[in-house]
This record gives sequence, structure tokens and C-alpha cells, in this order.
Amino acid sequence: MAWILALVLFVEALGVAALNWFLGIVVDRQDMSLAGLDPDAMSISSKAGGIVFGLYFALCGVVALLVALRDRAPAGLGRILLISVAVVHGLLGAFAWGLVGPGAFVFMVVVLALVVLLLMTYDRQQGPSEESPEPPPGRDPAPALPPAAPSPS
Repeated sequence: MAWILALVLFVEALGVAALNWFLGIVVDRQDMSLAGLDPDAMSISSKAGGIVFGLYFALCGVVALLVALRDRAPAGLGRILLISVAVVHGLLGAFAWGLVGPGAFVFMVVVLALVVLLLMTYDRQQGPSEESPEPPPGRDPAPALPPAAPSPS
């Protein structure tokens, strides 16, 4: 399951970077300004945003791939990255419904569900494997408490 999420995030990283790069080229070739903004600045910022978001999604894909390879829950920065990419997909899904349509919304919700499923699947607490664990080697077990004296009535 984590393999699928990693693959989806890698494809999404390439798609987001390519789309923003294409939009930067379109803005650059039109030589039009939006509210007085320089077209070169809009083109460069679109390309830079595509690279940054592409690297972000690729990094989240690497975290998901490491979870799949290690078969262990993500910890620290990896867990924070996966939680943040879940929030990003939730927000993008909400915007996609109004701007693009239900197809993009469904894609974003599916990716959100994969991320949440990955986070919840590996979120089990590891309990002790035995009923009474052995004391560490070289240490005496804890001394037993003396029997309690009967209380006078």
C-alpha cells in the first residue's frame, strides 16, 4: 500500500512540476501583464513554484517509499511531511472541486485517503511480546515487597 502512495506522489511531483513549467512558458510567450506585474517575474515564479512543489511531493514520495521498504512507521520529519501532504491534498481537493471539477476532486481525495491510510496502518503501539518480560542481563530483578502486616481492628 505504501508502494502505491509513493508511486502516486512521484507521478504527481512530475505532473505538478511539468504543469507549472508549461504555465510559465505560456505566460512568458504572451507578453501580457496582470495588474501591472512583470511577465518575466510571473513566468519565473511559476517555474520556481513548480520546482518547489515537485520536490516537496517527491520528498513525500521518498518518505512513503522508505516506509514501504522498512515496514515501519514514519517518525519525526517523515511523519510531519506525510501529515502536511495530507493537509495539502485536502485543501487542493476543496479548491479542485470548484475550479477544475469532480474528477480532480476525486483524485485529491484518493491521494488523501492513501496518505491517511498509511499513517493509520503503521500507527500501532508495539506492546511487550511476553506476559512477564525477563529482566535485562546483569541486573537482579526488583526485590519482592514484604508481606503487609495485618492492621489492628
